[in-house]
Amino acid sequence: MLPSDPKTKKPLDIVVKFALSVFVGSFALIWGGMYLSRPDRSIPPYTVGAQSGLLVVTDVPRSSTDEEVESLVKRFRKVGHETHDFARMKIYPTTPGDPGGPYKQIMIYVFDDHGWTDPDVLAKYLVGDASVVKDYEKSMRGYYRLLDQEEDGGLGPMPQDGRISSDTRVLFKGRVTDPLPVEAEPEQGIAISPL
Repeated sequence: MLPSDPKTKKPLDIVVKFALSVFVGSFALIWGGMYLSRPDRSIPPYTVGAQSGLLVVTDVPRSSTDEEVESLVKRFRKVGHETHDFARMKIYPTTPGDPGGPYKQIMIYVFDDHGWTDPDVLAKYLVGDASVVKDYEKSMRGYYRLLDQEEDGGLGPMPQDGRISSDTRVLFKGRVTDPLPVEAEPEQGIAISPL
């Protein structure tokens, strides 16, 4: 019998190989899950505060710039053009059971104060409570409106009865069948990936 060579390595036991593969595989799954569920940083974080019929009120952080609100309004426009499915934007159907689709008509208001998106405040606004209506419209940071095939969106209060406020900047107005303008891709936020 020959003496064993001290430089010869003994192969890893099958249990050790299995444990190492589980260890590495679990990190790969965690990283993959984090990558796939990362938040969309091209729009500001927003929440849907209340919804009544066609009207949906959302809020963004107070620190949101006009450019960030504009990117959110344009995202609503993109969804209106491409899929007409606002469910992925956390909005319940506004026209359920309609043969034209669950989102045939929708009006989205964007605020930067969560108080304006409270369901009780929205109810007062809808019944025309004078103590709420004027300040409600002044506090609006942006809007998106889709009525059948016509859409418009902008910053500031939504135009009422064709009257545009001096605080309103209309970003777009047209039909959802019109081609979307080609715009530069928004700057991406900080990546989660360690690579």
